[in-house]
Order: sequence, then C-alpha cells, then structure tokens
Amino acid sequence: MQRRLLALALPLVLAFGAATAHAQAPDWKKIRIGVEGAYPPFSEVGPDGKLKGFDIDIAMALCAEMKAECTLVQQEWDGIIPALQSRKFDAIIASMAITEERLKVVNFTAKYYNTPSRLVAKADAKLEASAAGLKGKRIGVQRSTIQDRFVTATFTQSEIVRYAKADEVYLDLAAGRVDVVFSDTLAVDGGFLKKPQGKGFAFFGPAYDDPKFFGTGSGIAVRKADTALQAKFNAAIPAIRANGVYKKINDKYFDFDVYGK
Repeated sequence: MQRRLLALALPLVLAFGAATAHAQAPDWKKIRIGVEGAYPPFSEVGPDGKLKGFDIDIAMALCAEMKAECTLVQQEWDGIIPALQSRKFDAIIASMAITEERLKVVNFTAKYYNTPSRLVAKADAKLEASAAGLKGKRIGVQRSTIQDRFVTATFTQSEIVRYAKADEVYLDLAAGRVDVVFSDTLAVDGGFLKKPQGKGFAFFGPAYDDPKFFGTGSGIAVRKADTALQAKFNAAIPAIRANGVYKKINDKYFDFDVYGK
C-alpha cells in the first residue's frame, strides 16, 4: 500500500530546513507526526472525527515503544514534505515510499511495510495492461505519488487524470468519469473494492513493484539533520515486530503480513 509519492521538496525548502536546524539537539520526548487522513485503510478520519488506520496505529505504537509523547498533525499529501521541512511536524508516517528522489531532500527510516501497486477497472471491461491496451483511456491516480510517476511514464497513450486525494479517484471511477485507477494494492482494495461502491470492479494486469518507480517500501521521513530521531524510529520498528505489537496492528487491517520481504 505504499502509494505514495513523489512530492519532491524544492531546493530552497531544503536550504530553509538546514538553515533552521536546532541549535541544540532535542531529546525527542515529544514528537509531532505528519499524517494524511485521506488514505484508507492506512489513514482516514472516522465518523467521530478522529484519525484512524494502519499508519495511525503504527505511529502510536512506535511512540509508545520510544516512550515519547506524540501529536498527530493532519496534512494534505501535496504539501507534506514542505511542511516537514518548515517544521510543522517532525516526522511523516503516511505510507510514503522510500525513493531516490525523496532521499535527496529527507532521510528515511527502514521500511515499515512494502506492497505493490495495481490497476483497477470494471470487472467486465476486458482491458489489457499495456500502453496500447489502455490507449485513449482515462487513468485516475493520486497526484505526486509514485503511482502518478509510473503511469505517466508507462501508459503514454492514455489520459492521466490526477487527484488530490485517493477517495476522489475512487469516486470518479465509480461514477465512470475515469476508466481505470492505479493505486497501491491494499489501499485500493480496502479503500474501494471492499466497499459497496467497489462492487463490479476488480484488479487487472500484473502487480507492479519495480524499485526504479516504487522504491524499497514505505518508511518514516525525517529532516536530514534529525539523525537521532531517525535512529530512534529505526530501533522501534524491529522492536514492535519482535514483541507482537506490529502483528496485532497488521491483523486488524489485513489478512497477510504487509511488511513484505
């Protein structure tokens, strides 16, 4: 379910982040975590107005393991890296893929999960997953994501329709305003296919996971200067894997281990 994205911060943002680095290193007993809140089942706002999802539970579990007081800060995807660099929060836990482009502007922890991406369309559409097979078709994708980058490079004869939020992509697929959606497998499965509006739709074509486009899994992004925070998260991830907390969260949302190989 790693969708996500490409969202590259501008060099001036990087420069700003470096220029405003802490004069004194924090102890990281209090951490602000940027989340999206619009990417079910990883991150969404429930009927009670509270954030919930796999990413949210993982964030809270890691904070508990690190004995840190954490605050969740909701942020739209397009601006999530610039918001990190401008110190709106200290880390991003939002199904963000670890890619070479992003590593130029932020540091990542090791992955905390890794899943492929797939195409979705009407079950009876009989579409071929190739540039020629999807010629003239409208492919919906969340913009600034790794999926956006991949379909733009791969399905060159299609019209790529970009959306700010994954939910908007699914709504337009159900309404027939796009022919195909390309998304992280678990995100589109839990966020659309298993819901009433997903009836009559299905995956088609292969699972896509080429590291050139999709990176090496979803990690936690921190500012370049915050290596101590990166190290704390890197110690906490295997710890919750070992003590069973990760499995409990995983099994709440999925029927297989999303950590990957």
